[in-house]
Amino acid sequence: MSRARPILVATDVDGTLIGSDDLVPAANLAVVEDLVADGATFVLATGRPPRWLAQVVDQLPVAPLAVCANGAVIMDSGSGEFLETSLLDPDTLAAIDEVLRERLPGSGIAAERLGADAADADFVASPDYEHAWIHPEHLEVGHAEVLSEPVLKLLARVPGMPSADMLAALRGEVDHLADVTYSTTNGLIEFAARGVTKASGLARIAASTAAATATPSAEVPVTVAFGDMPNDLEMLRWADHGVAMGNAIPAVHAAADEVTLTNDQAGFAHVLRRWWV
Repeated sequence: MSRARPILVATDVDGTLIGSDDLVPAANLAVVEDLVADGATFVLATGRPPRWLAQVVDQLPVAPLAVCANGAVIMDSGSGEFLETSLLDPDTLAAIDEVLRERLPGSGIAAERLGADAADADFVASPDYEHAWIHPEHLEVGHAEVLSEPVLKLLARVPGMPSADMLAALRGEVDHLADVTYSTTNGLIEFAARGVTKASGLARIAASTAAATATPSAEVPVTVAFGDMPNDLEMLRWADHGVAMGNAIPAVHAAADEVTLTNDQAGFAHVLRRWWV
């Protein structure tokens, strides 16, 4: 592949690669096909758990590597193999829960697990947890049961309270325990193992590609990343060129090197056609 083009392209999924209709715009599909044919590494970097990835990958011309659950899983989306996982252990979950009870009393909790067999539910929730989106597939368990096993991520929900306000209410008291972020403004925050972000997952992938030794220039970055929400911030800062979608929240716009068109306007392809014309 010519170094006239980036070596690694990473993108968030919801609000970024796909439109508001949950479909990948034709322009995005075409540029993905071109960059992969050219030898570039294409990576999905999403807050979605592995079980929610197929509905996106099935639309793509390639089954790429994926950083899922905000970095807790690196997987081969073609084979379904988990290449790396990072879990929150029960003792840490209990410590986080103690802070939640003090700072966000009444918050419902849920956890994304990696089921050991078909009988295990991948998503368990306390009775007072209300989904931030339509998602009826979960196992309702007791509050303590949510915290009883290692998890990919813990979720806390306060309906009607902005996610940013939930994060502020914690006053940094979980920063030594976990990485906390949000991917929707609708009263939901997410906890992953300390140091686990989309950026950490991408760094592991990049280390095994030509991106590890290539030198970026002002005209041609080695790595390009796209996102729209706070769980994309570390990834955009990690990349040589971080791109915020036009529909991204202001904090993401401020952190990015560039702001492109919205997801419905195929802002992803709009930027990449600079190199893949």
